[in-house]
Amino acid sequence: MEILETAFMQRALIAAVLVGITAPAVGIYLVQRRQALMGDGIGHVALTGVGLGFLLSTNPIWMATVVSVAGAITMELIRAYGRTRGDIALAMLFYGGMAGGVLLINISDAGSTANLSSFLFGSLSTVSDEDLTAIAVLAAFVVLVSLGLRRQLFAISQDEEFARVTGLPVRALNLLIAVTAAVTVSVAMRVVGLLLVSALMVVPVAAAQQISRSFKATFAVAVGIGIAVTLAGTATSYYQDVPPGATIVLLAIAIFVTLTALATPLARRRARALEASEAECTMEGPGTRRPGDDVKV
Repeated sequence: MEILETAFMQRALIAAVLVGITAPAVGIYLVQRRQALMGDGIGHVALTGVGLGFLLSTNPIWMATVVSVAGAITMELIRAYGRTRGDIALAMLFYGGMAGGVLLINISDAGSTANLSSFLFGSLSTVSDEDLTAIAVLAAFVVLVSLGLRRQLFAISQDEEFARVTGLPVRALNLLIAVTAAVTVSVAMRVVGLLLVSALMVVPVAAAQQISRSFKATFAVAVGIGIAVTLAGTATSYYQDVPPGATIVLLAIAIFVTLTALATPLARRRARALEASEAECTMEGPGTRRPGDDVKV
């Protein structure tokens, strides 16, 4: 295949697969916690890390990871303790992160408007061997946390008070989710871009929820959708010369709309079947015996 003949596309496709796995794997917990826009905020903060990377002549991905992790921890602490002015503090953090990144990139010797655009919206040709190594290491961390602690993370995402009563370290797990989300932003920024990474963390999960009823099934379907749209978007970007991040997000939204359209009539059919079953049980009356009534537990 022509797309596999060039080294930069090989790197881009590998990075796309890693992003397709990690973004929904973390996004499912953010959706459950109703923090769907957290990735967007972290992306703003991560831009300062990118600017520092150019200014200090270091790898922008590693520097963005450090800054975004610090920003994510700050966001989680503000969420936990900043009950009155928390929204203002978060807004200042987001806007300050974006403004600081733009300023640092422009004053650095290696930075330029083209560099800024590639990090904001993704770029296939900019994924280097060093970037791919960083993405792979960070993606491995995200997958290990998302799968290894899935029961604990699911518990606090559903009900923090119940998780606290059962003895789980809720505060530490909340911080771990924030850190994992920050690492995911750093993983995805080369392919999807900092401004669009939040969509890839949320939309595949929302699409999977249309056709699945359990956490395990939703997790698997969301990751499958993530891999499919990142690969398809990367390939489309190569052949049609369109931005990869925007293409990936639009494909994810298209899948969400399609699954929603298919799931609506199925949900109505299930509701009618349930109503018919309940009506049949009511007509039988309390004295009617059925074969299952003689089964002992």
